[in-house]
Amino acid sequence: MLLALVACSQTQLSHTDTAKVVVESFYSKDDAKLKKHTTTDSYASFMSIQNIVTSIEPETKISKFKVLNETIDGDIAWVKFTTTYQKKPETFKLTKSDGAWKVMRKEVREKAPF
Repeated sequence: MLLALVACSQTQLSHTDTAKVVVESFYSKDDAKLKKHTTTDSYASFMSIQNIVTSIEPETKISKFKVLNETIDGDIAWVKFTTTYQKKPETFKLTKSDGAWKVMRKEVREKAPF
């Protein structure tokens, strides 16, 4: 009964909160959290570049995640954001799977709707 109560009390993250969790877990190398909030393909992509991209220590551990633009169309969302980890804004594509948002891999020439 306690397990059912805990499961019901947990709220799902929004698409923007999920994007923040993914970027912060990527740079902090929290692979379990990264895996939980990404699709299988996206997780594999993140893991293939994680040591290269994060080998240079960010100037600060605080991401200062700021949403610049966002949109949702059904089970697909896009989030454009800035952090202290990159000079240029980044964009994540997310999909809703079993009620939870997950960052997914974009197609090669796929453009965000904004």
